[in-house]
Amino acid sequence: MVPPQIPLQPHPRRNSAVKSVSEDPVRGALGLKMDSISLLGSSPASTKVCFLPNGLKNGSKEGSGKPTVGIIGSGDFSKSLTLRLLRCGFHVVVGSRQPKRAAESFPHVVDVTHHEDALGKANIVFLAIRREHYSTLWDIKHLLAGKILVDVSNNRRLNQFPESNAEYLASLFPESTVVKGFNVISSWAMQSGPRDSSRQVHANIENSWNEEEVWRVEMYVSFGIMALGLLSLLAVTSIPSVHDALNWREFSFIQSTLGYIALLISTFHALLFGWQRAFLEESYRFYMPPNFVLALILPVTVIIGKIVLLLPCVSRKLKRIRRGLDSHQSRTNHERPAAHVSPERVTIM
Repeated sequence: MVPPQIPLQPHPRRNSAVKSVSEDPVRGALGLKMDSISLLGSSPASTKVCFLPNGLKNGSKEGSGKPTVGIIGSGDFSKSLTLRLLRCGFHVVVGSRQPKRAAESFPHVVDVTHHEDALGKANIVFLAIRREHYSTLWDIKHLLAGKILVDVSNNRRLNQFPESNAEYLASLFPESTVVKGFNVISSWAMQSGPRDSSRQVHANIENSWNEEEVWRVEMYVSFGIMALGLLSLLAVTSIPSVHDALNWREFSFIQSTLGYIALLISTFHALLFGWQRAFLEESYRFYMPPNFVLALILPVTVIIGKIVLLLPCVSRKLKRIRRGLDSHQSRTNHERPAAHVSPERVTIM
């Protein structure tokens, strides 16, 4: 069933209100529902439909050229969005600070130019830049008046700023209509299609954050850095010139104690990399475990063996062996009677 066409309705007044995708003028102006975007290139011909502002399909427009959409920024998200818009039948203009260099990463049908030229050719502009770069558009503020700005950015962490990026953008350019959307769609998801991403676009959730995933990544990187530092220290102390400068106790502490600590931290690093994938059925294709599980077998075995050797009942006997004592020698010393001294042989001085 083909979704109803939503014609572009002119906004009755200019204000700085931030609109979500559910009430956006972009859906009417672009017809960019995620179903029509993500299905292109992976669905039957009957579903490859993209509605344009005039109600026509696939960008056909008698008597005039294709509708033009502008994108400020030339990063990964801009490249993926450009490809989707081209497949929908739009003409895309990309504004970049270095257009000659950025043009090498875009198809030849895309007009890659400076910010001023891009804003002059499109009424609907995607801002594929970060919040800290909004100020670079201040000098061309007059060119943004009356245009629809689609903010697709996200903050780096939760509650980083008192207001959202879209609200901040609307305060900078009050004469433009700011729309928040597409911020939960990654560039990879746009390129991969519906099999690798959700087709639904949720509005005004730029501050949503997967705390568990962020914590896992931070711990993964931290353990990796610590393990690399300890292993580097072990490697340096193995150099003959450095080894000769250390006494036996220092060398034993570095190679033994710090060696096991480095092994333990490296194992945690690998465990954080795999995380929950070790317990997912789809990770065991052809009944073979993932690579990180195979890599953990030997270090986990060594760690378990070390824990067994650290048990009091075992470590006590190992210490006696290191000191050159054994149970037979100890028992002989305890059973040997004291020498008998005859009282007649005792001489009193």
